Amino acid sequence: MKSFLFISLLAILVTIGVLFSCKQNSSAPVKTISQTLLEQIDSFSSLTGQFRKAAENPATQVGQLQDLFLKTRVAYKKFEWAAEYFMPVSARQVNGPPVPEVEMPEMSVFEPAGLQVIESCLFPHFDSARKKIFLRQMDLLQSSGEPFMQRFSKMEMFDQLVFDAVKLEVYRIITLGITGFDNPLTLNSMAESRASLESLQYILAGYPEKKDKDSLMVAFDGAINYLRVNPDFNGFNRAEFITRYINPITRGISNLERELHISIHKYNRLLNQEAKTLFDSNVFNVNAYAPDRLFFINPEKIVLGRALFSDPILSGTSTRSCASCHQPAKAFTDGLVKNKTLGKNGLLKRNTPTLINAALQPALFYDMRVSSLEDQSITVVQSSEEMHGSMKKTAQRLWENKTYRDLFSAAFPKKNRTGIDTMEVMNAIGSYVRSLTWLNSRFDEYMRGNKIVMSAAEINGFNLFMGKGKCATCHFMPLFNGSFPPGYTAMETEVIGVPRVAGKKEIDPDPGRYAIVPFAFLKHAFKTPTVRNATGSAPYMHNGVFASLEQVVDFYNKGGGAGLGLHVDNQTLPFDKLELTETEQKDIVAFIKSLDSRPTGNY
Repeated sequence: MKSFLFISLLAILVTIGVLFSCKQNSSAPVKTISQTLLEQIDSFSSLTGQFRKAAENPATQVGQLQDLFLKTRVAYKKFEWAAEYFMPVSARQVNGPPVPEVEMPEMSVFEPAGLQVIESCLFPHFDSARKKIFLRQMDLLQSSGEPFMQRFSKMEMFDQLVFDAVKLEVYRIITLGITGFDNPLTLNSMAESRASLESLQYILAGYPEKKDKDSLMVAFDGAINYLRVNPDFNGFNRAEFITRYINPITRGISNLERELHISIHKYNRLLNQEAKTLFDSNVFNVNAYAPDRLFFINPEKIVLGRALFSDPILSGTSTRSCASCHQPAKAFTDGLVKNKTLGKNGLLKRNTPTLINAALQPALFYDMRVSSLEDQSITVVQSSEEMHGSMKKTAQRLWENKTYRDLFSAAFPKKNRTGIDTMEVMNAIGSYVRSLTWLNSRFDEYMRGNKIVMSAAEINGFNLFMGKGKCATCHFMPLFNGSFPPGYTAMETEVIGVPRVAGKKEIDPDPGRYAIVPFAFLKHAFKTPTVRNATGSAPYMHNGVFASLEQVVDFYNKGGGAGLGLHVDNQTLPFDKLELTETEQKDIVAFIKSLDSRPTGNY
């Protein structure tokens, strides 16, 4: 359930930034690209018209409607790269999720619309009870091409935007397209991904010949052919597809961009535009969600933040530090179902989450109630149950300590300092957490070219995670959390029906996101956490109900809470069984264990 505010603003800012800062004129290739886009949109509109006429004709067979649906989706995939990049809100109306979404901070609701809703009406068979919904969605779909036609017939493109959008579409293919994310019932993922890649190849083929262009076209040919000869969703070898074809494609795109002297228009988003693959060590920007440039990470802040993190001076009783609950030896968790409340005999409301890679999230806490690490730190420090402290009083106590005075002066240089600002304390802690960005697991090494570092079982587990197991439709690669690709500017929540007690048919009463955003469809919705470093972060779920990864995988295999018989009307996780064999479940667990990273030592 992703927010589109960040995505739409990002598209606007990118376009405006290029128009005002770039003197580069539109080239001959982009003019051809614009014309191709219009032709693709016209073809899509023609198909939606045929589809709508067939839908209202009582003589039309369900099989004909299903065939037209598949063709319409493929037609959209040909210009998805431009639709998602330049017009994300309109793209959402065509291929948005089949569940309501809330736009923050206005708390306006986007109702389900588009091809995914239509798919749920048509597959695996036509649902006559939803005929009105089906016809309404067909009306909306039929008119959806016009906004694209109007925008792209008038908009002047720039080479740098084309290259940025094309690379993002390749990332979209491997993180969403081949996982069944937007076609969970038809699983026509390979044909749709092939259509997208064919379109991207045609776009880049129009650019001048350069040294690396031939190898790029060969990589495209290989990827397209691989999708053609391996159409089976469950049997598709995603590890081979990505390492053998996709990584060379995105490297080739970056190399061609450099050879053509196309400048990269940089803007502060999580995904680093200069990275050549989605698995490069520098692919994510740890400062992306800092409140301002003044809050960016530096070594002095990290040294200070590390000291504060382990110091009970932050708590009101001087008995608990951040490290009391986020222990480095336990993947920055505490190994408990729920930790104790401070100074009381009760337990905290939720399980302690890992802080590893927490900087790479646009929303924090299980209910996503804050958007920065600085806000997270003050929320915890000043919570009466967690640390029962006062950031203002803490700053005063720190100023009285010469060691801390020196550390703060080094981290935040200023003349004539007379005290410590509370925001400096918050930023120091946030900077230390940003330094806990670790993406150097054996899986990362494998994706960077080390083919012997993962076992056959782990590779099979990855393919199952990305395919038959449907894990990657919520835990998005490569962060394997709910940060939504390929822009990673929004965070997903899911309702999966977590039980209060393992083995009992009673949902955990925690309302989750609903307590922050009171819409019924968000009851029991929680942020999708990362499965990186999960080996050390047991027990699992927001309430710590599952003691092992094996229990977690078994829970999903049985269809979540609804699949186990719990009453969860708004469950977003499909409640049909995955039919994973015992060996397949073990392989998924083996893959998850390959995601364990270690401290980088960069700071």
